[in-house]
Amino acid sequence: MSDIIQLLPDSVANQIAAGEVVQRPASAVKELLENAIDAGADKIQLIVKDAGKALIQVIDNGCGMTITDARMCFERHATSKVRKAEDLFTIRTMGFRGEAMASIAAISQVEMKTKRHEDEVGTLIEIEGATFIKQEPVGTPNGTSICIKNLFYNTPARRNFLKSNPAEMRHIIDEFQRVALAKPHIAFSLHHDGLEVYRLPSSAMKQRIVHLFGNNYNERLIPVEEETTIINLKGFIGKPEFAKKTRGEQFFFVNDRFIKDAYLNHAVNKAYQELLPDDNFPLYVLFIDIDPAKIDVNVHPTKTEIKYLDEKSIYAIIHSAVKRSLGRFNISPTIDFNQETGFSNMISHKAPEDIVPPSIAFNPDFNPFSSTKATNKETSFYRNESRGSGMEPSKNWGSLYEVTNHHVPEQVSIDLGESKDVQFEPVQKQFMQIHNRYIISQIKSGVMIIDQQAAHERILYERFLLHLEDRKGASQQSLFPQTVTLSPNDYELAKSLLDDIKSLGFEVREFGKNTLVIEGIPVDLGSTNINETQLFEHLIEGFKNSQQELKLDKRDALARSMAKNSAIKGGTSLGQQEMNTLIEELFACKTPNFSISGRPVVQTIPLIEIAQKFDK
Repeated sequence: MSDIIQLLPDSVANQIAAGEVVQRPASAVKELLENAIDAGADKIQLIVKDAGKALIQVIDNGCGMTITDARMCFERHATSKVRKAEDLFTIRTMGFRGEAMASIAAISQVEMKTKRHEDEVGTLIEIEGATFIKQEPVGTPNGTSICIKNLFYNTPARRNFLKSNPAEMRHIIDEFQRVALAKPHIAFSLHHDGLEVYRLPSSAMKQRIVHLFGNNYNERLIPVEEETTIINLKGFIGKPEFAKKTRGEQFFFVNDRFIKDAYLNHAVNKAYQELLPDDNFPLYVLFIDIDPAKIDVNVHPTKTEIKYLDEKSIYAIIHSAVKRSLGRFNISPTIDFNQETGFSNMISHKAPEDIVPPSIAFNPDFNPFSSTKATNKETSFYRNESRGSGMEPSKNWGSLYEVTNHHVPEQVSIDLGESKDVQFEPVQKQFMQIHNRYIISQIKSGVMIIDQQAAHERILYERFLLHLEDRKGASQQSLFPQTVTLSPNDYELAKSLLDDIKSLGFEVREFGKNTLVIEGIPVDLGSTNINETQLFEHLIEGFKNSQQELKLDKRDALARSMAKNSAIKGGTSLGQQEMNTLIEELFACKTPNFSISGRPVVQTIPLIEIAQKFDK
């Protein structure tokens, strides 16, 4: 039997390695940016086209390479950072494996120009699918420029698995943000398809965070700093009121290397435990400086996981430092017994007779069980009520109210002297609101209670899904169009959703860098006072949360987010006509009994159960 085990050709081995190191354009961006940092650059430019599928170019003003180094950097396992095995435990550079450039060259067309500061001319190298095409002298600025063209051109199956351009661009922005946060002293810029996405000057850490995420982040940040014999910790955390329901603004860096660590993330979240709901995630950008000998960074191909010698102590230090910063900046609840701000208006030098008690307007003739119809003065939170919604009320839901001459069960018969047993009058469809949260109504079997917010969410969710399917969501023009400026990541997401957002009834168009103009909102939102900018921001945030947590498809996530953010909230007072419309439209839904979160919308209390409450 002949031998069957053979050594793989280098070209095949490099493509296999590329599958571990370069999973998408963002992976190549990460490796190239890290190499530029290791070269000592203080100015780095990133240029991408077609979300990195057509071009990724990184230009730096670092140390450059000699002719030999320029050729050697594309060899597998060739690196300037490691000479012996012990060096793996003293690494402070970003790259060290020596796989990245060889892997990238195996699946793309590469052009590199590099020149050292002391050399008169530089070197040009062209590679295609791991095959050297050209190497020659060239005039070029100091530093290195690397162009990666047509990524995965020779592995079409891998290219077919790439997502849409907006999705791939969001991954590139994520990697860019991580590298830019790690090195605030380096100036970065990012251009996509000829448009500038970021221009980041050299700055302090707080300014870098603000430049990346927006000017409004300036007021959201709380500094954290702790020095111990185990680690030095510094950075910023976010105020609890600005926490979001989606992850994405949590950054840990160990020796300036971005890492993912669920254990240390738990240490931060635990410090917020009494300040945030379980489904909210605070912003943090935290830097851990530790002796490289006490960690192992060589545990994952993408270098985003690290092992620690003393993990429990690091957890305790991070938790304690974050907790202390929240308390130091008066984020944790405190009480000033000298003067509460809520009582400041009561401290006055007025004479007692000058104090005017508040007056309360009420209708002494109001009867919630009256059969009189609601007046036209009531303001509906539905502009179009049930008309044009595409949903017809269920034909048999009204039978809940058929209780003419219905007697109370014998065990709850009430003796009123000469009067007969109490009988129910024919029930009119009258509703009463309790605590401005629930709608209560008498039905033939007892009492029905409806959660008004959950009911309205269900109605709007099914209506918005219908609009997304038939692309016919009606819009009402805004008197004063509003601009909304998003983070680059959210802007790319919003652009990818524009067609569906317009189907909901929004009139939105692009307006400059990371900015959209909202010229109209869905007519389904009625005449309530709506902050268009806030609604749109919450729509995007809710969409990300639904896709991240529930793994919903795009349209379902969009309809769910829109319904949650535009439904009436608990605490909203409703008139008789509004309650009647709400309930009619609820029972016109396909699934009226459950909210979009899966909780009950309608609860009934049988008459017999009520009677048992009064049994002695």
